Amino acid sequence: MSHDEDHSFSAKEKLAYMANQIATFFRSKPRDEGVAGVADHINKFWEPRMRRQFFEMIDAGGKGFDELVTAAAPKVRRPKPEPTSFE
Repeated sequence: MSHDEDHSFSAKEKLAYMANQIATFFRSKPRDEGVAGVADHINKFWEPRMRRQFFEMIDAGGKGFDELVTAAAPKVRRPKPEPTSFE
């Protein structure tokens, strides 16, 4: 899927799509290795903002995620909460 093909995806749908692509890659590995691979990839390459949104979706039930992604979620590092600004 090209980034230019369809701009109708919501940010959450796009995030789930990306996570599910990672799961598809790791699906050929033994299950434990696949789960660890998904978590490792998200930990290494997703910025805290993306991981925050990921956990918002996981905490809300994980709708739209491949089961390998939901199995990997406990191994993904939760980012620190965004700092609140006091103006």
